[in-house]
Amino acid sequence: MGRGGTVHRAYSVVVFVILAALDNVAIGIVPPLYSSIGTDLGVSEGHIALATTAMFLISAVAAIGFAYVGDRTDRKPVLVAGTAIWVLGTAWSGLAGSYPSFLTAQVVAAFGLGGVASVSFAVVSDLISPRRRGLVMSFWGLSQGVGTLAGTLVGGILGHDDWRRPFLVTAAAGVLATCAYLFTYNVPRGESQPELAGVDYDERIHHEDLPVILRRRTNVWLILQGGTAQIAFGSLVWLPILFRARAEDQGYSAGTAVLVGSVFATIFQLGAALSILGGLAGDRLQRRTPRGRALVASVGVLAAVPFYVVLFFVPMEITVTDGAATGTLIREVLVNVVTEPTVAACLAIAVFALMLTSANSPNWFAMIADVNPPQHRGTVYSLGNLVNGVGRAGGNALVGVAFRGLAGAFPPPLNYAVGLAAFQFFFIPTGIMYWLASRTVAADMADTHNALLAVAAESDERPDGDVERDPALGVQGLAGQQDSGAGR
Repeated sequence: MGRGGTVHRAYSVVVFVILAALDNVAIGIVPPLYSSIGTDLGVSEGHIALATTAMFLISAVAAIGFAYVGDRTDRKPVLVAGTAIWVLGTAWSGLAGSYPSFLTAQVVAAFGLGGVASVSFAVVSDLISPRRRGLVMSFWGLSQGVGTLAGTLVGGILGHDDWRRPFLVTAAAGVLATCAYLFTYNVPRGESQPELAGVDYDERIHHEDLPVILRRRTNVWLILQGGTAQIAFGSLVWLPILFRARAEDQGYSAGTAVLVGSVFATIFQLGAALSILGGLAGDRLQRRTPRGRALVASVGVLAAVPFYVVLFFVPMEITVTDGAATGTLIREVLVNVVTEPTVAACLAIAVFALMLTSANSPNWFAMIADVNPPQHRGTVYSLGNLVNGVGRAGGNALVGVAFRGLAGAFPPPLNYAVGLAAFQFFFIPTGIMYWLASRTVAADMADTHNALLAVAAESDERPDGDVERDPALGVQGLAGQQDSGAGR
């Protein structure tokens, strides 16, 4: 396996995708098991939900420190440390004998997860050329979505009769992934930038760079949009609870309802796999206008709102064998998708809604890389991730409060449907912020492009400043295409 060769790079990308998926498995396994963990540890579902909320927040805060260190130093040791920490916390969670022990373990896991998310984004962005950022970032983002789905499924399948098993299995997988990561390609900063071809780029972030980052107006909108988007996305971690409540309302036992809820929630979120289409659309439109990625994300999240609202109120008739074995229940749930018209209708609506909102993720990743030099990307991602974490934690916590408040007027599962539908309206300000980003992105891309050209011109490798512009990047004339109202 040559160092930096095609095979080595492909191997590295695969390992990064697996790590990104496993990180989200560690978060996704908890929500389907709120009731089981709470009962065993002698606390309410709300206490276990608090652990998930704390996990979102701590992970987001820790990401800033890890990202800054990663942008200043060798990123590989930082990633190894972060992965080892979340593996330790996840294993500890599965062995916890009390609620304080479980909560502490989740805090430890969250700290490590923050390091992996932010630093790995910076590394992956250095592996991807500007022309294909949307497409490749959609695969990287998809791996995170698949990880969350896998966590929901693993939590329901492995944990419906023993909630500890999913944590221990996920930790073991994390150990294997860490060993595989040790052999990945240590990607140099700026390797994918056409402006820096042949240049030994050794720029590092400094504490005085933060005002520079925030003066890029696009960064501000990209960071802030996550606050409202993730309130809506954070509420969706309760989707298994909605389907569980529907199953219980139809008379199924708690164990069967938990498994049915997890499997249905997993199936209905498969539309997230279509984020690839959002990445492709962003890449294509970006070649025609520098506003392309932002406009695709804006239209996607705004158009999805009515579909989500309808989804939560379409009735579902679930037909499974109560108390059947795990394999039998999964097979029967899958058969329902074909034989029960209400289930098929819900699936079609969910897939379309998730396809639209999933256009957000790859284009967000790509725009961060488009408007920031390599040494700033991890930190900008972590700032966005912090706002994302606050929003997601808020959505996860507030929707639980909303469910309890609505229970007086709407019996389960209707209280869950009303609460989830209301929280999807937080996507509206997200769409507006993406539109605002589309008005500033051209000038910010041009500034970054010119700054990289200046570094290349001053380098020893390019003494004459002979640096070609990448025609696919389309930076020339971007400022001229900027809306006249987009002041800087």
